[in-house]
Amino acid sequence: MNSKTAFPTLGIDAFDSSPESGYKLLRHEADGKSRIEKPHKHDFFMLFVIKTGGGKHSIDFVDYPVGDNQVHLLFPGQVHRWELDEGTTGFQLMVGRRAFETSSNFLRLSFILYRNHQVIDLPQEAFQALCYELEAMEKELGSGGIDWDMVQLRSRVALQLVSREAERIFDDIGTYRANPILFRYHALVDTHFRTHKTVAFYADQLNISANYLNILCKRHLHVPATFLIHNRVGLEAKRLLLVSGQSAKEIAFELGFSDLPHFSNFFKAQTGLSPRAFRNAL
Repeated sequence: MNSKTAFPTLGIDAFDSSPESGYKLLRHEADGKSRIEKPHKHDFFMLFVIKTGGGKHSIDFVDYPVGDNQVHLLFPGQVHRWELDEGTTGFQLMVGRRAFETSSNFLRLSFILYRNHQVIDLPQEAFQALCYELEAMEKELGSGGIDWDMVQLRSRVALQLVSREAERIFDDIGTYRANPILFRYHALVDTHFRTHKTVAFYADQLNISANYLNILCKRHLHVPATFLIHNRVGLEAKRLLLVSGQSAKEIAFELGFSDLPHFSNFFKAQTGLSPRAFRNAL
């Protein structure tokens, strides 16, 4: 695959020609089936809010069923595609990278943890409150003189509503609250996975032993500490194979592997496919 056939990375300007906004809200009303056949990624955050509908939404190579009263979270850099049933309705709130960086703290959990919770089924009351904020934002964005402070506030309230429900629904959130070392480990891996692939490095950053970090991961996450590192490297490898247009050798070096065979063996152990076979399969 070369750069001419690589799947694209879309910026918010592909949906909104106004450079100063950083926000775009689309009302999603598909009369017929809606399909994104080829995976692509965004350089912005998207909150996909589904009032009614069905289908399938693939985010970072995991397929999620689409249903009523759902929120789908898509973060910058994630790869996605979907096939939505006829009559699927809702909103697509797009927040540019700069605006998202100033608002992301209103997702009261780090967005790193939302990779395990990309789709959230909201209770009716919470979903109605979220739609109220989005409808108010839609009205503001459609006015003659847009108050961008108000748009930002509405966006932040929407994120807080989603975050509050996620904290209530998902049990593993308590694990990270009770064990801040695990949360810090997650964040460190997300920052350094290209250059550091040993548990010892992260344990040193956390001022604990590698053995203790492994014990914590097995006790609370039910996986060894190396799993988080390998899983993050494997995810990035999949993304790059699909959207970068780089050769497998270039990707290997970008991800810190000394040579292509080492990367190919790692990738096959993670996915069951060679890099070439993975590219050809999607």
